Amino acid sequence: MLVSHLLKDKGEGVFTAPPHETLQGAAAMLHARRVGAMVVMERDQVVGILSERDIIRALAQSGAGGLARPISELMSKDVIYADPRETIDVLLERMTDRRIRHLPVVRDGRLIGIVSIGDLVKAKIAEAEAESRHLKAYIAAG
Repeated sequence: MLVSHLLKDKGEGVFTAPPHETLQGAAAMLHARRVGAMVVMERDQVVGILSERDIIRALAQSGAGGLARPISELMSKDVIYADPRETIDVLLERMTDRRIRHLPVVRDGRLIGIVSIGDLVKAKIAEAEAESRHLKAYIAAG
């Protein structure tokens, strides 16, 4: 399955924040939207990605006062992207190798979505279940 097919099912909505947003504001947005990461954007350009783990790291380093820091101080700046033409298997391998859980999806330099490791695993399970149903039907038709 291609990432573009996954985005059609999931939707192309991406939660973003500007780099000057505080970690406290970002934490509130992540909680309200029930997501684990957000893309950091400045003038329609991806400049980073912030995850729950980044916020935990700030708390561990600075205590509650760390929540007043801007996203730009803790976000991952070397963003690894996905292309909508890539397969789920390719992304699973990339995410496992890089030990990351979220990949922004970019087409022609424009952010069009984001996928999580959970999205990819869910799609792989659905794919395996569909294949199993087809094989059972084929065998039963015998």
